Amino acid sequence: MALYHCTLTLHDNVFFATREMGILYETEKYLHNWGLSFALFAIHYIPQPYRLQGELAQKPTYLDASAEQNLLHLNQAGIYVFPAQPINWSYQINTFKAAQVGYYGKSKQFGDKGADKNYPINYGRAKEIAVGSIYRTYIIAPETIKIPHWLRLGKWAAKIKVEAIKIPDKVMHTKSGNYICLHPLNPLDLSSNTQILLYNRIVMPPVSLISQAQLSGDYIATKKQDWQDFKSTLTEQQYQQLPEEIYLPIGVFYGARNVAATA
Repeated sequence: MALYHCTLTLHDNVFFATREMGILYETEKYLHNWGLSFALFAIHYIPQPYRLQGELAQKPTYLDASAEQNLLHLNQAGIYVFPAQPINWSYQINTFKAAQVGYYGKSKQFGDKGADKNYPINYGRAKEIAVGSIYRTYIIAPETIKIPHWLRLGKWAAKIKVEAIKIPDKVMHTKSGNYICLHPLNPLDLSSNTQILLYNRIVMPPVSLISQAQLSGDYIATKKQDWQDFKSTLTEQQYQQLPEEIYLPIGVFYGARNVAATA
């Protein structure tokens, strides 16, 4: 298995409704690893049903082994994608007109006469992650994996550029004990051998993430001098993309906590 550092650069606005507050639909600044996993590897590793209707079309199947489209296929392939951390980001708020239907009527002008003034009675505002924002994530995968150079993500299928750097094994070593992981994590994907001591919660569907987490267990970390020596061999742009140090838990896979709970 190899560890890849990936830089994601947005070439379109990214939108997904993390929070709905009245007429404002807000996108969380973090990118969830389950959505990223589908965007990166759905074509070659996760089966895509031709058509779904009824309840099946609206049912999430992230960890549902009975469904054809699920993330468990990536476990079998030895692939895991971490959530993406914002490095340089900004927001753009766009106003949109909503359909005039009976079950949707959140915003109206005083007197309900907005339509007479050529002003939409129902409208909303989408707070989107803006073009040019940069993210960082890590991928654990076999060395034969082909990481796509472009992907589509979010409600608008935004175009995102992916730049991957394989991290040599010689600059990493395995340790055990208490440590702080500065990269966001999905708590449902952490091994049962990893204890979560302290963390900041990132509330977003389909499951909240954690950041700035203090953990206890086995983890991989960069060797300080070897890591600096490796970074010095890269281009200036690649050098700036890489962090000062890396601490990541060992044994992560999709639904790890669910497996431990049902075992």
